[in-house]
Amino acid sequence: MIDTLSWITVYPEIILLVMACVIALVDLGVTSPRRQTTYVLSLLTLAVIACVQAVYASHGSTAYGFGKMFISDPMGNWLKCFATVALMVTLVYGRPYAADRGMLRGGEFFTLSLFALLGIFVMISGHNFLVLYMGLELMTLSSYALVALRRDNATATEAAMKYFVLGALASGFLLYGLSMIYGATGSLNVNEVFQAIASRQVKHQVLVFGLVFVVAGLAFKLGAVPFHMWLPDVYHGAPTAVTLLIGAAPQLAAFAICIRLLVQGMLPLAIDWQQMLGVLAVGSLLVGNLAAVAQTNLKRMLAFSTISQMGFLLLALLAGVVDGSKLNAEYAYSAAMFYVITYVLTTLAVFGIILLLAREGHESEEIADLAGLNQRSPLYAGVMAVCMFSLAGVPPVVGFYAKLAVLQSLLAAQQSSYLWLAIFAVMMSLVGAFYYLRVVKVMYFDAAPARLQVPIVGALDTRMVLTVNGALVLLLGLFPGGLMTLCADAIAALVKSLGT
Repeated sequence: MIDTLSWITVYPEIILLVMACVIALVDLGVTSPRRQTTYVLSLLTLAVIACVQAVYASHGSTAYGFGKMFISDPMGNWLKCFATVALMVTLVYGRPYAADRGMLRGGEFFTLSLFALLGIFVMISGHNFLVLYMGLELMTLSSYALVALRRDNATATEAAMKYFVLGALASGFLLYGLSMIYGATGSLNVNEVFQAIASRQVKHQVLVFGLVFVVAGLAFKLGAVPFHMWLPDVYHGAPTAVTLLIGAAPQLAAFAICIRLLVQGMLPLAIDWQQMLGVLAVGSLLVGNLAAVAQTNLKRMLAFSTISQMGFLLLALLAGVVDGSKLNAEYAYSAAMFYVITYVLTTLAVFGIILLLAREGHESEEIADLAGLNQRSPLYAGVMAVCMFSLAGVPPVVGFYAKLAVLQSLLAAQQSSYLWLAIFAVMMSLVGAFYYLRVVKVMYFDAAPARLQVPIVGALDTRMVLTVNGALVLLLGLFPGGLMTLCADAIAALVKSLGT
């Protein structure tokens, strides 16, 4: 018998599933080429779900459902709230682009996006290996279809095939690793796995063998080196609206599944997986920043930028446990949460500018396409500049405080190896500043060729949301305390519940 509490924990998921099916059916009768009815219904659904998640999160309580296979806690609820808002913003930015390229002949763009969000929800709140894997597959299968949505475009089809093949391989790694952990501990439940490992009655060699495959699968989802091969090709080949969809909200889910598996499930093995994350972080920072310098395509540059940003995220995750002590866990993991949220916020605004500048027959994907943007629109050039400064970690925008929080978590560990990691991260950030500031230089100091001297035309909702998005990147840098406190409280509740 399933109790009432179980259903309460999944109310947002039920609403999302039902409305995704309703929207798919309603869309059959929609004749508008821009899918106005489907678009409005999708935004209303997402707005309601975001409000429900915010209410759940504000209560600050942790509840389990369906035999502890599903968890509703502050961290999960806030991440789901932010993921929902990110998808709303993505749909606002992406609808004009998708309509101009024939991607809205049906309602698949909206319904697949909603199902991808449902997968994200399950990934964030799954508390059982099979539930987490089910959420991961729901999100990735929807993403594969979205990348291939522009069926008449060979580049998009090629990107979808690469994404599918490499994604299937990574899912196999993760599933094999989870099966090894299950074989060693005898449980699929995250808390029971934690207790079994902590009891030290399980063969350590078997656990580490499985852990290697789990970390490899997670590294693929994050886009960390050496499992990054898919990211530049998919970012470049996918329609830009879909690139934003797979580059924003899913990063929140990737962070959450790392926390659920590595922290809540396998924290007693921290000394093993933190070393692996350290290698992944160093490789990601090095390859991501150096490769981005050589890019002329803006989307490929942002792909390598994502790889380097995920390297920074991994630095925070590896600083939580020091010599067996969890004293630094709250600070390190809350810094990671703050980092991923602010990164997604900045990514939304960057791709919003790219989508706004794109028009029928012109993608605006090259860095050179931003030439003279300040002369054409000082507002949007300013938004893009603020975002580039944020990604580079220049004060006072929010990216600076995100990087500072990660570096402080490393230094708080008081380990010489972590000190060298912090120094290496700062050096790589200086390399990264070059290609971010190059974009600013092109916007403000390069003259626009004749083909770019056209008025920037965007829908009212796109222009309004983009302005607010850019303002938030700046304002959260000036006043980061509220979001930092939110992340700290959410992680504190999670750390307190470890092993229970």
